[in-house]
Amino acid sequence: MNPTNQRVRKPIVATPVLLVAFFLFHPSPPALFKAAAAEPSNKTVNVSELRTFGTVGKAVYPFTEGAKTEAVLFEHAGRGCLTHMWFGGNWPDWERQRIRVYVDGEKRASIDMELFLGHGIGFKDPAGPWGTKRIGKTGQPSGVYNTYRIPFGKSVRVTAQLHEGDTKNKRFWYIIRGVENLPVQFNGVRLPDNARLKLYKLEDYTAMPLEEFALCDIRGAGMLYQVTVAAKSERFTYLESCVRAYLDGAKEPLLLSSGLEDYFLGTYYFNRGMYHNEVAGLTHLNKDDHSFSAYRFHEEDPIFFHSGLRLTLRCGESMPPQRHNPKPQRWRAPSAAYTTYVWVYEW
Repeated sequence: MNPTNQRVRKPIVATPVLLVAFFLFHPSPPALFKAAAAEPSNKTVNVSELRTFGTVGKAVYPFTEGAKTEAVLFEHAGRGCLTHMWFGGNWPDWERQRIRVYVDGEKRASIDMELFLGHGIGFKDPAGPWGTKRIGKTGQPSGVYNTYRIPFGKSVRVTAQLHEGDTKNKRFWYIIRGVENLPVQFNGVRLPDNARLKLYKLEDYTAMPLEEFALCDIRGAGMLYQVTVAAKSERFTYLESCVRAYLDGAKEPLLLSSGLEDYFLGTYYFNRGMYHNEVAGLTHLNKDDHSFSAYRFHEEDPIFFHSGLRLTLRCGESMPPQRHNPKPQRWRAPSAAYTTYVWVYEW
């Protein structure tokens, strides 16, 4: 009996016949099914599946044949994320030894960095102590660390190799740590499970006056993570460069700064000297030879792209006419030598 005198509707049951008919007339799964399949990374992390792993090397001699040896510091099979690396040593050019991270069995390391440049430091600058949550240098000359989130799906291998020309073994210290099944997340946004951190380098490149040149040119989707620039010239006018990001095949760039020093949160050619904070830092400045190095993180200032990223600098800058000056302004710099590291998560 229906006391409200309303018609009662029976629930529709999706019988096998109805389901077969539905998919016959819908060759591809409906959008709802696609969305569910495309976003496995939004699942809740099971804390019981998070397992910490790692290793240390205490006063070890891993470089048996000098610079010819690519010493394996650590290997781990499984799925997870590196969370911490620390390095110590004391010999000429120890700052220039190479650290490589091989992910998921790759033959060529997607992360291949000089030790100091990989931590935002150019020109082997010994200044310290300083540190942020992501990178720092706390000793002299040692104590260089990072907490980069380096995800992997099957395996990870970390190696070290002395700078070219070193012939003798060296005493080395290191710490490497990570967590199995740990996702990468920034500002509440969890990156896809197939996101991988890659390093793009431009080494010892001489740019001509007003030349615009690419630091990276990437196809596909991802997030710009970190940029390090080390540069030197006859004058600081090369710092007038506006950093440009061409997103998703755009012909016109998104301007990321009004000058190179202010991309790194500096001002007036870094007139107040060295500084370090969570977003950016100046790790080297020499006003005699007009050289500098600096790092810039985009964790709190995310730059996402979906079908490509081309990041560029110019050696000096040319600006359109201003109201008070009808002629174009040209900050023409002499040629300048650049080494740049661009870190990008790609998926």
